[in-house]
Amino acid sequence: MTTDNDVQDAAALRDAMTTAVATTCAEWGFPLPVQVEAAFRTVPRHLFAPEVSPEKAYALDIVEVKRSEHGVLTSTMSAPETQAVQLVQADISPGMRVLEIGSGGYFASLISELVGPTGQVTSMDIDADVISRARACLDAAGYERVRVATGDAEYGLKADAPYDRIMVTVGAWDIPPAWRQQLAPRGRIVVPLRMKGISRSLALEPANDHLVAVSQVLSGFVWMQGAGANDGHLWLLRGKKVGLRFDDGSLERPSALDGVLDSEPAAAWSGVTVQRSEPFPDLALWMATAFPGFCHLVVDTSDGDPGVAVEPGGRQFPFAAVDDDSDSFAYLSVRPAGEGVVEMGAHGYGPHGSQIAEAIAEQVRVWNRDYRNGPSPDFAVWPIGTPETALPEGALVIDKRHTKITISWPDVAARSQVAPPTQ
Repeated sequence: MTTDNDVQDAAALRDAMTTAVATTCAEWGFPLPVQVEAAFRTVPRHLFAPEVSPEKAYALDIVEVKRSEHGVLTSTMSAPETQAVQLVQADISPGMRVLEIGSGGYFASLISELVGPTGQVTSMDIDADVISRARACLDAAGYERVRVATGDAEYGLKADAPYDRIMVTVGAWDIPPAWRQQLAPRGRIVVPLRMKGISRSLALEPANDHLVAVSQVLSGFVWMQGAGANDGHLWLLRGKKVGLRFDDGSLERPSALDGVLDSEPAAAWSGVTVQRSEPFPDLALWMATAFPGFCHLVVDTSDGDPGVAVEPGGRQFPFAAVDDDSDSFAYLSVRPAGEGVVEMGAHGYGPHGSQIAEAIAEQVRVWNRDYRNGPSPDFAVWPIGTPETALPEGALVIDKRHTKITISWPDVAARSQVAPPTQ
């Protein structure tokens, strides 16, 4: 039985959460419009998280909804500040038609507040259990007007198209044609897009034959399931303790790395120092641009020495690069450089590990000189058949299943760059 005190307590928690969300979003450069803040102060988030306490429901954190039989998280209610940023990116107005991909109920309710009684919100998910739960939560919270549908997001949802906004709340590896086809001419897609394993929430708008990002922000979501899923390639180097994950592309000769960790690591240091708590999300994107063999180092340290150099204070960023011969790699690393300060560099393994480590250290210096405090790159999404001559000059081009993603750095052609070594 719900008492008046329960309602008052939930309202107090909701107001405190919204104030914290507004502060965080302003710090990130995405101040909350009045209507978005009002939606957060209105929608009872705890009714969409009945499995946890109200305090947990209103914390600045995710709420787990479902895990797979293998324990992998497949559905969550995103952290409220993440949801708020996506709503700011979307710029939703009354009367709009909105498709949400990746359901839970709460986010759809926030959107429903923004589109008002003249708008329409449809929330879809590939998992029938998630949709059933969302429907029950929506009804309990008084949002019966929100529609729900079970389906594979790779094909969108024709029934309610066209959409003024398509809001994707799962990590997407590509932009399927259906989304573009079902988008209104002046519409916008807000999507957490994985590029070389690096995720950004992009607000994409049509521009002639392609899509351009009008805003971007660091993001992290559970990965999409169904026909649009892509788990990349994971090459194990030492049992299950060390591996290299390629989200786009792969190793030309995986066997060339056999035994590479038996060699002594070669270290190279950049002279660039950062605060341990300092955010610098664009460094990974710069590395992905500079190194064709960009990948992620996956290390399991749960039961002892993983067999790769881990500096005092811990390895901060799992970004790595493999050379053209696929027989050597190096990864971004740090070492203590004072109270709360670390120096950035790299450790390399294999016959060319020292050269790759030196190249990473040099690219850290380039990033520090040109991009540490901005500007950020531009993102665009092109049809897969777009000729190279039509793409931005000097951009990183990432081939997907349906599209080509370009990442363009301001004045990149004029910047001083040191290319990775080739053998």
